[in-house]
This record gives sequence, structure tokens and C-alpha cells, in this order.
Amino acid sequence: MFRGRCWPKPWVIPDFIGVFTLENEQVAVNITSNINVMYLGQPIRSLKLKSDAEGEPSLLSLGSLTWFIIKRGERFAVRLRDSDNPALKYFKGIETFPIDTLWSFRARLEPYTVPKEIPVPTILGTTTMQKCPGTLVFKIQDQTYRLEPISDDINQPLFLIFADQTNGDETYGGGRFLIVDKPDENGMTIIDFNKSYNPPCAFTKYATCPLPHSQNRLPLSVTAGEKKYEDSKH
Repeated sequence: MFRGRCWPKPWVIPDFIGVFTLENEQVAVNITSNINVMYLGQPIRSLKLKSDAEGEPSLLSLGSLTWFIIKRGERFAVRLRDSDNPALKYFKGIETFPIDTLWSFRARLEPYTVPKEIPVPTILGTTTMQKCPGTLVFKIQDQTYRLEPISDDINQPLFLIFADQTNGDETYGGGRFLIVDKPDENGMTIIDFNKSYNPPCAFTKYATCPLPHSQNRLPLSVTAGEKKYEDSKH
């Protein structure tokens, strides 16, 4: 079952909204008869729900609340969002390092003959297997470094989860994310650390973020991109 929570709002959240059930890997919801939970603009009483593992999840709403089903490994959960949450309403922005073109590097993708799966840890203490098309190789001051990106398609942008020696001090302790343009016909692309950004778990303890795996821990301080969010309470 699920219930509303109790901080003051301009509307009253019912104490009891409905019940979730999980059977044979299928989540369903049954809504209390006098409450108008909405799905695709229409009130519902019962519905089989798609999780984010199936593509676009089924999004339900009630007032300022929206929620949907997520699946992480073999576990299901409900992700609840509130557009009136004080953390969102009073968000002060994120401090960044000054943009510095010296933190932008040409990189070469050395593709694997067959894309491999790499073990990616998560903040939940679990490990997921993600597809990696190859290794991005680049140099900083004549020192060669390698990072393994995540991507299902080598012809699409590459996703990096990396750690460096600023983590836990100037930047978020769990590492940062970075999107890299797809390589050109010669396998070349640009790694621009000025575009490094915080994962969702830098802002809330309820996120389910992936973390950098061992290959993607850089033995240097990357003083570029977003810094840690100072108003985080976790």
C-alpha cells in the first residue's frame, strides 16, 4: 500500500491512496475508489504498470505528486516526485569550476572486436552489467589515460561515469557523469571535462545511481565541470 506524506501543502494528501501488487514480474496498482489518480489525463481505478526497464514507464499523478515504477536488477521500486518539494522550490544552483579549454582532449576509441559487458557498481550496493563498445584513450601532459564508456550503439553518444581525486572534497564523492560525442569515421572524439555533471544521487538519497568502476578512476584531480552540491543533506 502507499500513503501520502505529511509536510504542509495547499491541498490535502489522502492518508491512503491505494495498493501496489507484484506478481510474476508485473506491477499493478489499485486506487481507492474516491481518489482521482490520473494516468494519461484520465482518472484510473486499476492499471498494470510498465517499469522504466520496459521503456517509457507508466506515469501516475495526484496533485503535485507524480510516480512510476523503476526496476534495478531484480528489484522493483516506486519513484515518487513532488513538484512542491522544498528542495526543488529553493534550489540554489550548482557551482562549477571556471571553464578551461585545457580540460578538453582529443580521444580515440579503441573498439573491442565484440562489445563487452562491464560490471558497474551502484549506490544501492548492487552491480549491473553494462555494454561497453571499447576504450577511450587520451593524453594529459604526455600521460596516457583510458576510460571505458557505456553505450548500446557505437554510432550514438558515449556515456562516461568517472572518478578523480577531487571526489569527496571539491566534487561529489560518488564521481561524476560525462556525455561524449560519438566517434567520427576515424574513431576520434572529444572528452571535454568542462561538461562533467553530478549524478542524481548528489542531490537526493533516494536515487539509484551507477558509480565509477575500477577502470574509470583517474589518478589526478579533474578541476573542471560541476562541483558538489553544497545544500545536499546526505
